[in-house]
Amino acid sequence: MDPIAFRLFGVAITWYGILIGSGVLIGTLIALQETRRRGIDEEVLLDLLIFAIPISIVGARLYYVIFSWDLYKDNPIEAFNLRGGGLAIHGAIIGAIIVTVIFCKIRKENFWVLADIAAPSLILGQAIGRWGNYINQEAHGGPTDLPWGIMVNGVKVHPTFLYESIWNFLIFIFLFWYSRKKSEIKGEVFLLYLSLYSLGRLFIEGLRTDSLMWGSIRVAQLISILSIGICLLILYKKKKSKIDIK
Repeated sequence: MDPIAFRLFGVAITWYGILIGSGVLIGTLIALQETRRRGIDEEVLLDLLIFAIPISIVGARLYYVIFSWDLYKDNPIEAFNLRGGGLAIHGAIIGAIIVTVIFCKIRKENFWVLADIAAPSLILGQAIGRWGNYINQEAHGGPTDLPWGIMVNGVKVHPTFLYESIWNFLIFIFLFWYSRKKSEIKGEVFLLYLSLYSLGRLFIEGLRTDSLMWGSIRVAQLISILSIGICLLILYKKKKSKIDIK
């Protein structure tokens, strides 16, 4: 499949960009619905997104460049070429968290409340965006004989983009339900989002052939393990001390 969907005034519009944009739009609409349900001013979320979306893209690119520096050390200017590919979801998440923390301190908003509102939308956007990897024939696994394998360069490989997309959709359904029926503590939905996503990524990353590496360590697996540990610890402390009970 051609990665380019169409050209607009000579500029190539890729399917990957369309899918990411669609994920952001759909996620925003769902998050706005959640702000209304919670009785929160929609403008607060929209103001946050004005900063969070571009910084997330910068974070995703910066993270990728840092752990792929060998590709850019001889021509650093290429690090700014987003159209050349190379975004990492962990960088986007880290960027979004930093922006949200700063935003909440300045606007005197509750970080955990906004994070809970955004969590289901974030994981849904990730689920949609992964299909861009399929179109680009990237983020796949190694060779497999499984019937659902896909052909890449004449080799049947694990469709790890599909594994992660399905896992993310399941997390979205769970978080959407949990936030309305079971959530009792501010930040619980967001912490579950990070924990569950990291759990799936920990195993799926082991199948991929394009992992960002830190020596012999797969960076995504390291970040996933740290995320699970930190999130569960925070969640345990919140529940034990009944911090931020809704």
